[in-house]
Amino acid sequence: MKPVERRLVRELPVLRRHLTHSAAMAFLAAGLVVAQAILLATVLADGFAGDPVAFGLLLALGAVVAGRALLAWARGVLAHRAAADAKQELRERLTERLSRTAPLRLAARSHGATVTLLLRGLDALDPYVVSSLPAMTAAAVVPLTVLGWLFATDWPSALIIVVTLPLIPVFGALVGLHTARRTARQWRLLARLGGHFLDVVAGLPTLRAFGREEHQAQRIGEMAQAHRRATMRTLRLAFLSSLVLETVATLSVALVAVPLGLRLLHGTVDLRTALIVLFLAPEAYLPLRAMGAAFHESAEGITVAEQVFATLDEPEHEQGREPVHEQGREAGARHTAYRRVPVPDVCTAPVRLHDVTVRFPGRDAPALDRVSLRVSPGEHLALVGPSGAGKSTLLALLLGFVTPSAGRITVGGADLACLDPDEWRTRLAWVPQRPHLFAASVADNIRLGRPDASEDEVRQAARDAYAEHFIKELPRGLDTPLGEHGAGLSAGQRQRIALARAFLKDSPVLLLDEPTAHLDRESEAAVTRATARLMRGRTAIVVAHRTSLLPYADRIVTVRAGRLDAPQLVPVEGPVS
Repeated sequence: MKPVERRLVRELPVLRRHLTHSAAMAFLAAGLVVAQAILLATVLADGFAGDPVAFGLLLALGAVVAGRALLAWARGVLAHRAAADAKQELRERLTERLSRTAPLRLAARSHGATVTLLLRGLDALDPYVVSSLPAMTAAAVVPLTVLGWLFATDWPSALIIVVTLPLIPVFGALVGLHTARRTARQWRLLARLGGHFLDVVAGLPTLRAFGREEHQAQRIGEMAQAHRRATMRTLRLAFLSSLVLETVATLSVALVAVPLGLRLLHGTVDLRTALIVLFLAPEAYLPLRAMGAAFHESAEGITVAEQVFATLDEPEHEQGREPVHEQGREAGARHTAYRRVPVPDVCTAPVRLHDVTVRFPGRDAPALDRVSLRVSPGEHLALVGPSGAGKSTLLALLLGFVTPSAGRITVGGADLACLDPDEWRTRLAWVPQRPHLFAASVADNIRLGRPDASEDEVRQAARDAYAEHFIKELPRGLDTPLGEHGAGLSAGQRQRIALARAFLKDSPVLLLDEPTAHLDRESEAAVTRATARLMRGRTAIVVAHRTSLLPYADRIVTVRAGRLDAPQLVPVEGPVS
């Protein structure tokens, strides 16, 4: 077994049970194979005598054949059930793992490749569980059982089988190494095709606006052809492997049959023994041939399993950081003990950054460089500066989406790395620059802030966010279903839905990432009024490129190249209508 196969069996109890059942059925199948060979040879050697003993032998032979058929059926049923359970468990683990992956890292992944892995990819495990694992157990049990009986029956023939039997796995391994590389390339092409197709569908309006849809259709066709060629090359190699294994097995059986026939002519072996050997010899090679064929069928599944475990092994919270400082490594270690520290009351506890540095792989300059900052309870802090200066990274730190490479963040003196991240996020309300709306009703999208909220509470949140007017104009009001990414709403309307979520959640700390960006004047004014109302009585950190929200800030901090300039105090808060 490869390391990934051993890990599959080790981490999935359903596969361990499947292996146990397969081994038990392999022992039973080996006994039935020997019994069938002995009964059939006896019936043929006796010339179908009409006595009661021969009739009993025929009945016994029929029972053995029926037993083998029943065993094959049971093995298939159990194997398909195990495959379904294994795929379900891996999908649940992958989904749960992706849900805990830092959003910045998750956004950097190819969504098409992820979808392909979860759906089409995991389905490729079927041949491995249904065919390969039972074939491996049969290959370990049946040949040994057959050889043991042949040594007791006709040791010269058994000796020939012992010498020729290793040729099948040797030739299978030689061809299989090449097959594994071809299959890995085939899977990469499939993941690339799936990811590109999803991107093209998502960006189809833009492609049409620039007249590039034909080019992308041609590009998808080229990628599909590359995947088809890779698939056909892999299939040709699999057929070649089957031909090689069948040839080796046929020649090996011939090496047993020819000397046995000569000895039968010379009278040194009786007909019954010769028939038993001839019936059992192919059965010794059959499991190994089946294992070789199953290997090619399951090669894609093994490649998928490697991708699954690579995803599961990705760091959970230290997404994209380079642990270049001991202090950063200690912060990551502290994260494992977060449940030991309760989350402080953020209504009275200040939030502080202590010499925080954030580095991302592939970038020479840090995103944040030795940043120190104190945010008092109830303070309204505005972060301004050029794009790429590190403002959104600072918010991602507070959300727990990114961990520092050096330094630490404290809440009322408690290290943020030692807090339960889910409990900490219940104290936060986040309004990103481009909020994601799901393909659900308007009410369900607002209720994301508090799933158990009543309809009246949802309506009040929409009213507070100045969203009630346009929601009433929708065909079904709050029950109007939206398309993916909020299709059917303008940018300003989507932003007000996101603000309604924050109103409904009613958290004491607000993190607002350019809520008025890319809006027209009317939408900006509505979002500004809603944001100012939302900030009342709460601690708020606002990333702002426009000036509409700056009058509502107590302090303005400029971020340049990952560093903070001296803050400006804003003594008077603007009016809220």
